[in-house]
Amino acid sequence: MADAPNLLLFRKWDLSGVEIKDPGLKTVISLRKVIMPLTFGRSSLKRFNKAEVNIVERLANKLMHFGKKYAKNTGRMGGKKTRSLNTVKAALEIIHLKTGKNPVEVLVRAIEYSSPNEDTTRIVYGGTAYHVSVDVSPLRRVDLALRFIADGVKESSFSNPKAMEEYLAEHLIAASTNDANAPSVKKKNELERIAQASR
Repeated sequence: MADAPNLLLFRKWDLSGVEIKDPGLKTVISLRKVIMPLTFGRSSLKRFNKAEVNIVERLANKLMHFGKKYAKNTGRMGGKKTRSLNTVKAALEIIHLKTGKNPVEVLVRAIEYSSPNEDTTRIVYGGTAYHVSVDVSPLRRVDLALRFIADGVKESSFSNPKAMEEYLAEHLIAASTNDANAPSVKKKNELERIAQASR
């Protein structure tokens, strides 16, 4: 059998050269080769299966919830996955034009720098509640990083004339260099600072 063709994401970006540097996230960031990152929610009911979904698709999924804070599937992006994918695609183009790098690698770096290692949980012990610092599992680290990125883009582009794609590209470029002013990195640092205080 002949070798499988090298599938390029959106027929442009090669995923084979992208390296995940954070050893804790190697198993949960999927860089499976696809042309269109669209699985039609096949993994949604299987536990832990989101680790198998391509990371670009997971970012698009997070951007779909672009409405009210507590009602996820409402608002102007609720369920409009094609629109969300087009936004991500345009943002990847902008990243490539600005940095000259493979934009998927920039996305992976941004996720690595935005994923918190420590969080706090509430433990009720003898009638009093304590906040205790806990380590975050790899899958949740990626979930939180994607949420921080999506929320940061949502807040900065809401009721703003500048395109959401540009905000997403700028945010990912800033986060990929571990810039403390990037909203997702700021949120991660804040979360870890609170966790350190309650050790």
